[in-house]
Parts: sequence; C-alpha cells; structure tokens
Amino acid sequence: MKRRAVVTGVGVVTSLGRQIETFWDRIVRGESGVGPISLFDVAGYRVQFGGQVPWEPENEDIASPKEIKRLDRFTQFAIASAKDAVADSGIDFSSEDPYRCGVVIGSGIGGLWEFEVQEERLLHKGIDKVSPFTIPKLMVNSASGHVSSIFGAKGPNFAVATACASAANSIGSALRAIQYGDADVMITGASEAALTPIGLAGFQNMRALSFRSDNPQAASRPFDVDRDGFVLAEGAGVLVIEELEHARRRGARIYAELKGYGASGDAGHITQPDEEGRGGAQAMASALADAGLAADAVDYINAHGTSTPLGDVAETKAVKRVFGDHAKRLMISSTKSQLGHTLGASGGIELVVCALSIARGVIAPTINLDTPDPECDLDYVPKVAREAKIDVAMSNSFGFGGHNASLLLARL
Repeated sequence: MKRRAVVTGVGVVTSLGRQIETFWDRIVRGESGVGPISLFDVAGYRVQFGGQVPWEPENEDIASPKEIKRLDRFTQFAIASAKDAVADSGIDFSSEDPYRCGVVIGSGIGGLWEFEVQEERLLHKGIDKVSPFTIPKLMVNSASGHVSSIFGAKGPNFAVATACASAANSIGSALRAIQYGDADVMITGASEAALTPIGLAGFQNMRALSFRSDNPQAASRPFDVDRDGFVLAEGAGVLVIEELEHARRRGARIYAELKGYGASGDAGHITQPDEEGRGGAQAMASALADAGLAADAVDYINAHGTSTPLGDVAETKAVKRVFGDHAKRLMISSTKSQLGHTLGASGGIELVVCALSIARGVIAPTINLDTPDPECDLDYVPKVAREAKIDVAMSNSFGFGGHNASLLLARL
C-alpha cells in the first residue's frame, strides 16, 4: 500500500521576488515580472527582455562570500528556495534520521553561466586559467548535492534533467520515494538560470521566443490569438514534502496532499509537441490514476501554457481528451504569463502556486489574454485572479524532448 505525502513547506526565487508573501501578492494582483535584461549586454539581440530575477547573492543569506563564488547562479537560486521551503515547513533536520531525508532538485540546463565564463577564459586566456571549480559549478546535480549537504540529508539524492519537465519529474520522483518507503522527508523541485548570452541567442535563433519588444510585459500571452512565443526567464521553486503521519506527528502545517504523478513521452519531434496533445493527455490520465481520482474531481489546472502557437493548442486538446465535458468547467491559468518561462524550474514554481491556491482559495490569472484563440476555448481565468474553493489542482509541465509530467494536489 502506497504511503501518503503532503506539502509542508514552499520556497521560490522568481522575477516577482523571493519572499512567498510578496510573490503571492504580486501574482494575485496580476503583475508581470518581465522586463529589460541587464545581466549582460543585449545589444545586437532581437530579443532584449526576459524574466530576470532581482538578485544580489551577497544579500540573500545563502552562503558565505567565499562559498558563493563556488556556486553557479542556478545553484544559488536552488539553495535560497530550499532554505525558504525548509524554514516555511518548520522542520528541524537535526532531529531527523538523516538517512530518511532526501533531495531531488533538477534543472533543464544546469550551470550555463559557468560554462560560458570558463569557455571565454579557455579561448582568450589559456588552459591554466580555467577554474578548478568549473565542473562542480556547472553540473546539473550541483544544486541537489549542495542542498543535501546544507541540511545533512543523506537519503535519496539525485537530479532530473528533462528540459521544462525537470521540476515536475523531480517532484514526482520525490513523491515515489515517500510513497514506497525510501524516505520520510524530501526537499524537491528545480532551478534554472539560462538567461545567459548563449541561452538567449539559442532560443532566439530557433524562433521559440516572443519578439514583442515594443511591450515586453505583454509578450507572454498564453492562449491569446496574438501569441508569438515564450519569454525566457530564470528562477527556482522548491517544496518540502513529507509522509503524512510524519508531518502530523510533528504538528506541521499542511498545504495540501501531493496525491498523484504521471509522466509520458511524445516520442516525436525533439522540440515540437504532439499536435493532438496525446503525450500530455497520457501524463494527466496517469496522474489521475495514481491519485485514484476521477477527472471531474479536478477544479483547477495550472497549465504549462508557454505562449507558443503550437503548445497552447496542443495542451488545450490534451485537456479536452482527458476531461471530456468537464473540461469546460475547469478553471485553468498560466502563471508564465506573469513570470515568463523558467524552463526546468517552472513546474516547481507552479506547484507552489497550486499549493497556495488550495490553501488560500484564490486562482492566479492568465494576464495578457486579450483575444482568446478560437482553438483555445476553455476557461483560462483571464486577466483577473478569481476566488474559488479548490479541492484538487493539477500542474502540467511539458518539455523539449517530448517529456510530459503532471502532478496532482488535493485538499487534505
């Protein structure tokens, strides 16, 4: 019999801030975190905006100045969001069996900043100028390793890299560790800092990004007929999940039960989704089956909703395929309209949004939805947040490579 897991702590680093109360307030108000990129010189780029995190690592209480220099930006984000999630949960790891506590924190790309910096040193200064910390900084598993060391978590510890599904697959893997008795507590989610010169150039040149430079805050417009691509962003989302009775014994505040997880592969184009949404539909159906829930039990979906012409239509078709007539009664929104697309981290941030929605009875809006695409004809909670009781929420994450993952949260 599978054990039950609950969410007891949440933490984020986003273009709308790090503190949960500030983040949530700005999300509910429908603010956008998209703006000009100042991390590097964007002269010559056709896209000069993104979801940049306001970040001064020396002021973020994540590590000593010496240690910070040994951490890529994505690992810094992961540590910050993990520390916030642990503090929010109130758990004292010094009182826990370290071998019953684990970490699964993924990333779609990992330490891209470090890779670019060291490549420049190699090409212009020579072999001996490449930092000995290069490999530990750029490893995709660096974030998970550092977080496990900080909290002394000696249980399952690994990273998942499945592009934009990385966080959801990480959280699903952490759920399985608890369900099948490998751990009692897991710190899980993902982090991404691919808003770099190569990252921006690569996505720009494959024409995946919005080119709406005249109005960046309106560039991410999921399900709108005028959408023209996603907005590249950075950030992290981490949760503490625990076995239900473990959480109850210590008197933890519980946001919701992490009820189900499903994953699938499109086995098709490396960057384009299945046009009929069959892979996404399979992930959603598998999550429902894992949770033992009927489709009509779901009240809200935080959509993958990237604002790409193909992706939003495919996800709409996938929802209809799984939910049938109930699809018209679902409330659906995309917080990427506000934050931009944080790639591998998106599923972690969005599951935090789902947990807060259940706990606080408010659904985040899909901003910039001015003219709905006729092929996207569901209730996407346009422009304004909505008060609603949510008993079951789903979060979808679909990534390059055909990776699909869905997670289900339920009111306990």
